[in-house]
Amino acid sequence: MGKQLWGARFSKSLEREANDFNSSLHFDSEMYEEDIIGSIAHATMLGETNIISKDESQRIIIGLKEILDDIKSNKLQFDYDLEDIHTQVEKWLIDKIGETGKKVHTGRSRNDQVALDLRMYLKKEVLNIKTLLLSLIKTLINLQKDHTKTYLSGYTHLQRAQVITFAHYLGAYVEMFKRDVERVEDSFKRIDIMPLGAGALACSTYNIDNKMTAQILNFQNLMLNSLDAVSDRDFVIEAASTLSIIMMHLSRFAEELILYTTYEFRFIEFDDGFTTGSSLMPQKKNPDILELIRGKTGRVYGNLFSILTIMKSLPLAYNKDMQEDKEGIFDSIKTVKGCLSILPDVLITMKVNKDKMLLSVNEGFLNATEVADYLVKKGVPFRDAHAISGKLVVYCIDNNKNLTTLSLEEYKKESDLFEEDIYQKITPDAQVNNKTIIGSPSENSVLKVIKINEKWLKDQGIN
Repeated sequence: MGKQLWGARFSKSLEREANDFNSSLHFDSEMYEEDIIGSIAHATMLGETNIISKDESQRIIIGLKEILDDIKSNKLQFDYDLEDIHTQVEKWLIDKIGETGKKVHTGRSRNDQVALDLRMYLKKEVLNIKTLLLSLIKTLINLQKDHTKTYLSGYTHLQRAQVITFAHYLGAYVEMFKRDVERVEDSFKRIDIMPLGAGALACSTYNIDNKMTAQILNFQNLMLNSLDAVSDRDFVIEAASTLSIIMMHLSRFAEELILYTTYEFRFIEFDDGFTTGSSLMPQKKNPDILELIRGKTGRVYGNLFSILTIMKSLPLAYNKDMQEDKEGIFDSIKTVKGCLSILPDVLITMKVNKDKMLLSVNEGFLNATEVADYLVKKGVPFRDAHAISGKLVVYCIDNNKNLTTLSLEEYKKESDLFEEDIYQKITPDAQVNNKTIIGSPSENSVLKVIKINEKWLKDQGIN
C-alpha cells in the first residue's frame, strides 16, 4: 500500500479497505497532464520568486516534463495503491530527481491543486466540445442547401400542422446548437479563473506570485477569495448543465429522426453502416446509434443532478465529498463528445425520401390555415374565417376529399368570397414561399439565414 502525503501525523497506515475506498487515482488520473503542467507552472513561479532556488526549479521542471513524456509513451504505469493523481506525480518526481522533488508542493495544497487541475481540464474539454458542435452545425447547413425545395409536414402535438421544408426543419437544430456553442463559450469564462495560491483555504506566508502562475497557464482571471477558490464547484455544475442542454437537443433530434425512419413515416433511411439488425427478425433495420444518443441523455442528466446533490448544503471549505464530482463530469464530457462525433456521419450518409415527405404534405389538411388566411385578406374576421375553414375540413373528411379537390361550388357553400384563385394559394409551394419574413420556411428566407449562419461559422474560424 502506497505512502500517503499526510502519513507522518498518524501512528499506523490506512487500512487496505479504507485506502481502496479513499483512493481516487483510478479516475482522477484522467487529469495527469493538467496536474503535471500545473506543477511545472508552480515550480517555475517558485524559482522566479526565490522561494526555491532556480536550479531546484529547473530540476523539478525537467523531471516533470520527462514524467509527462514517459506517461504518454507508456513507460510509466499508475500505482492504484496511491491516493490520487497528485500523490502519484509527486512520487514519480521524487523517484526521478530525489530530495528536490519534495519541494514541488511548497506553498500549495491539494485543495487548490485539484481545483486548478479540474479547471484546466474543463477549459480544454469545453473547447473540444465547441469544435464538435461547430462541425455538426456545418454538416446541418450543408444538408439545408440540398433541401430548400423539399417539402415536409411540420408537426404540433405530433399531428400534421403546416408545410415547411426539410431545410427549414434542419435549420431549427442549427439555431439550437448555435445557442449551445454560446453557452459553452459563456461557461468557459467562469472556468477560466486561476485558484492556485489559495492553499488549503487561507493561502500561505510564502511570497507567492499567482499572477505569474496564471499567465504561464493562460488563465485570464484570478480567484478573489481563497476560501471560495477551494470550496465551490459551480463551474463544474455549470459545465454539466451546458452538457445536459446539448444532450437534450441531441435527444430531441434523435427522437424525430428515429420516428422519420419508421415504416409509418419513411421520410429518411439510415445507411447500413449506422444501423443494426435483429437476431430473430430478418427484416429489421434498427436505428441503434440514434437510440443510444437518446438513451445517453439520461446519464448526462443524472451526472448533473449527482453533482448538484453532492454540493447541496456542503460547508466551506474543501470536503472529501467533492472528490465525487469528477467521475460524473468526466463521463458527461466523454458521452457528449461521442454523440457529437458520430452524428454528422449519420446525417451525411442518410437517404432523404423526398416523395414520402411530399406525400405527407398533401394529406392531413395542412393548407387549412391558408384557406382561413385567404378569407381574412378579403375582410373576414380571423375567428370567423377559422370557423369556415374548419367546416370545410369536416366536409372533406365526411366526403373523402381534400381542400385541393373541392370544387369552387363547394367552397362557395361556406363563403361567396372564395374565387378560382383559392387553388393557387393552397399549393405546398404557396404555403411555404408566400411567407416572407426572416425565419420563415420560404426558400428565400432559408437561404438568407444560411448565409447569416455561414458568416457566423466563419467568425468562429470554420470555413
